[in-house]
Amino acid sequence: MSEKRGSGSLIIIGGGEDRDPRGRRVILREVARRVRGGKLVLATVASHQPEGYFDDYEKAFADLEVGELVELYVEDRAEAGDRDKLQVLDDAAAVFFSGGDQLRITSQIGDSGIEAKVRALFERGGTVAGTSAGASVMSDVMLVRGTSGETHRIGDLHMAPGLGLIRDVIIDQHFAERGRFGRLIGAVAHNPRILGIGIDEDTAAIAEGDSLEVIGSGAVYIVDGSRVSHCNLAEAEPDRVLSMHGVVVHVLGTGDRYDLAGRRPIPAAK
Repeated sequence: MSEKRGSGSLIIIGGGEDRDPRGRRVILREVARRVRGGKLVLATVASHQPEGYFDDYEKAFADLEVGELVELYVEDRAEAGDRDKLQVLDDAAAVFFSGGDQLRITSQIGDSGIEAKVRALFERGGTVAGTSAGASVMSDVMLVRGTSGETHRIGDLHMAPGLGLIRDVIIDQHFAERGRFGRLIGAVAHNPRILGIGIDEDTAAIAEGDSLEVIGSGAVYIVDGSRVSHCNLAEAEPDRVLSMHGVVVHVLGTGDRYDLAGRRPIPAAK
């Protein structure tokens, strides 16, 4: 964890956040609070068919004091450098990546003018939020595919480079709802230097500097492989069950924090 982290905030959402205008909308309220009446850019890049996303979020944010909500979508990578697309990010206080396919985000905007603008916003203290695929893409290595709801088998995992807004972690979403504990442990087994972060639906981990804070109705799971004493990843056949000893798991609820540098949980204040 020696590399300096960006000075902005990441709101990393496990998907399924409350968007009902009649609901509490804890996570969206936190996004709006950080926008402070400024411009929020809804990046629907992850979706192959973004129709409806913007209308849904426009209704959800309507009474939350967001000054301006605008959509950013690119049909293909050639548009990621268009002046009109880049201007959407001018003066933005925050960017919110919606769900879909995380590979679509990296393949369409990775190493482009849009990514540079998002990174610059983050580095100057702005907020980058992402839900579901938009959460997974924030780390430098992201989970792309892997079986949910069963014990992890060694060959059953696909990872790819992410945007790298937060380093030395790997993020999984819809965590408890889709039974993704096994595949997150499998990801950590590939390199115990990284922390696994599993986020339930309607739950977010807010990353600022070396600190994570949990908000929402579910839990955030931290998988720490730094004390692993045995792992059969390198020796076993691809269809063998992963064997790994000494894994440390923390389960964090709303208000709990986690020190990324010290690798320790901090209970919510009473």
